[in-house]
Amino acid sequence: MAELIWTDRAIASLESIYDYIAADSAQYAQHQINHILIRAERLKIFPESGRHIPELPHLPHRELIVGAFRLIYRYDSSNERVYIINVLHGRQLLTDVMFAG
Repeated sequence: MAELIWTDRAIASLESIYDYIAADSAQYAQHQINHILIRAERLKIFPESGRHIPELPHLPHRELIVGAFRLIYRYDSSNERVYIINVLHGRQLLTDVMFAG
């Protein structure tokens, strides 16, 4: 089973997502965050289940689509670690800068 590691950037993204949604409904914001966290936990068992990112095929990163969000991660098979790099709204344009960390 792989170890799941959340980067500071990914944690900050989750907090921003929560804050944005909570402005309308704290209950729905918590539901969305829980949904993302549950999907991320599955990566411990199935670390290569996400697809390669179509816009950035030169990167080793993968993504899971969770509702309206893209959970961006990288799996390091040499040490069995999944690094959650970022969580972005599906409408955001992707750039290499979003994957630093």
